[in-house]
Amino acid sequence: MTGEERPWGHFDVLIEDADYKVKRVVVKPGARLSLQLHQFRAEHWYLVAGSAVATIGNDEISLREGQSVDIPREAKHRIKCVSDESLVFIEVQRGESVEEDDIIRFEDDYGRTKGV
Repeated sequence: MTGEERPWGHFDVLIEDADYKVKRVVVKPGARLSLQLHQFRAEHWYLVAGSAVATIGNDEISLREGQSVDIPREAKHRIKCVSDESLVFIEVQRGESVEEDDIIRFEDDYGRTKGV
């Protein structure tokens, strides 16, 4: 299992193959991931703790533990922890590439956009 720290929290890669990856993602209370899209993969998020607001395209979806959402390839998306406890979700990625460089950021609270 490999883990990576981020300004919003951290994630652990649970399993990875050429065309899929499974992560455990932890988001700090009040933090959110960048508004982003992936050109080569779709994602499925299943919440196991906390509550969140997911943005997918123009839709905002309130989620709590036990609920899930699908993010199509090339859909702009982000997730924000809206609970007092950390948000924990399982992310299943599937597609031609599941590498971390398949991220195009449009907005980011931590200054990580690249000329978008």
